[in-house]
Amino acid sequence: MVQKNGSPVRNTDGSEFISPSNDFSALIQTGNKIFELTQFETTPAAMYLSELSQDANGKLTAISTRPIDFSGVEGYWTPCAGSVSPWNTNLSSEEYPADARLFETTASVSALPLADRSMLRYWGLDPTTATIEEAKAVYSPYRYGFVVEVAVDGSGTTTVTKHYAAGRRALELAYVMPDRRTAYLSDDGVNDGFNMFVAARAGDLSEGQLYAARWFQTSPADQPAGQADLYWIPLGPSATDAQVKALIDSGIQFSHIFETEPQAADGTCPSAASGFRPINTETGRECLKLKAGQELAASRLETRRYAAYVGATTEFRKTEGITYNPTNHRLYVSFSELNSGMIHDPTNRDLGGPNHVRLARNDCGAVYEMAITPNAAIGSDYVAESASALVEGVWLGGPGGSLYPETSPYHDPTYTYVDSAGAIKTSPANLCSVSHIANPDNLSFINGYDTLLIGEDTVNGHQNDMVWAYNLSTRELTRIFSAPYGSETTGVYFYPDINGYAYIKTQVQHPYGESDTNKVGSDPSVTHSYTGYIGPFPAMN
Repeated sequence: MVQKNGSPVRNTDGSEFISPSNDFSALIQTGNKIFELTQFETTPAAMYLSELSQDANGKLTAISTRPIDFSGVEGYWTPCAGSVSPWNTNLSSEEYPADARLFETTASVSALPLADRSMLRYWGLDPTTATIEEAKAVYSPYRYGFVVEVAVDGSGTTTVTKHYAAGRRALELAYVMPDRRTAYLSDDGVNDGFNMFVAARAGDLSEGQLYAARWFQTSPADQPAGQADLYWIPLGPSATDAQVKALIDSGIQFSHIFETEPQAADGTCPSAASGFRPINTETGRECLKLKAGQELAASRLETRRYAAYVGATTEFRKTEGITYNPTNHRLYVSFSELNSGMIHDPTNRDLGGPNHVRLARNDCGAVYEMAITPNAAIGSDYVAESASALVEGVWLGGPGGSLYPETSPYHDPTYTYVDSAGAIKTSPANLCSVSHIANPDNLSFINGYDTLLIGEDTVNGHQNDMVWAYNLSTRELTRIFSAPYGSETTGVYFYPDINGYAYIKTQVQHPYGESDTNKVGSDPSVTHSYTGYIGPFPAMN
């Protein structure tokens, strides 16, 4: 990883900070060259540009690489998934941005969360010795959590743009629909939202209107999977990147946007009559009152809080991958886990909130199918109007913590994990059936072949994370890729035609990093991340 001045980021022992966390890795063909843009999910983060050669049989080989300069946008924060825009740019993300309310009142660097302290290294500050005044002089949480667009031309020159107008959240990825205006944005966390952005101009995400989904459940409560109608609530006025960036550059803080007070034990606001409203989001239970004239700032800099404030649904659990089936006009969205706010949880994640989503718990997650229709009021032909479960994981745990293991000769017989009460327990290695998905993450669709690709990011669901091919006609799942112990598959993406060849792109992040750490042995190279592809295949467009 590199600092703002281009020198290496250092660990506390003086060694160079090396990331094992390769996530999305885009293939961009421009002119007569092919480039790979590879992002690393750390704080501070980096994206590397590699030029690739392609031989007569379609084999791709990296021939050069260099870090992309993010100094013009004050650095890059924890990128997760991504997509390739219809105009051939890499749409990256910034996941889990810091809580600006907490940062504003923190009195010392040592009291900051780890990610904030780590980010200070981007400016060459040592988080063990820097003062809070030095930290706040260079760092603001409001600079991170956005869509990050990176364009590359035929000479390998890159241009980095943060799209502040599309709002700030724990962005998993942005996915642009065929109209080149409508983009869906997933929000990875607990009690998160699901957003849609409609740009003012095709092929340009620098200006537009932001929306948040309202879930109206149409299936019975506490039933598996479930269905819902979706309504889209506008968040603030239409905005430009420049308008939002000007707010950030002015030094805006959380207290400039909202007044706050603690929620009562029953989830209500003591000063409700004065305009305070209760919300329950990733940052917990709060009572908020919007200050006069702060709709734009709230909608773009505190997107999740503001969505809850105006009545949108912020009960989703880890919205992850997004992809589109243009033949059947269906959007596919993965929900890594169906728990927390997505179930009836009146004493915790639904307390102080509206409890819109009431599904049966499924810790193995599901992929949802959303019907896409024109919406004249919104001004887009690609608006999701309903959602229903398409494919789910199968949980093997029983009531009271008992487990029903699925025997497998390919995995260790036990797995140590921490249960919801904080107790250390030993269980079968796979808590979700290995014949089904577990904690779906990235998605990609192979148009014309009725095939949905599903990547996994699971710790104790499957000991080996998988990539699956799901046939929409036969409803059959086929495992096509397995990752090493303790890693996740990332950035699953299909490219139908690059000079006559098709590729399924995927990465392996942090092998032995989340489990099975005792199996590394004497060779630390097994913990390195990988970028690669399945293929090449003949062109499939």
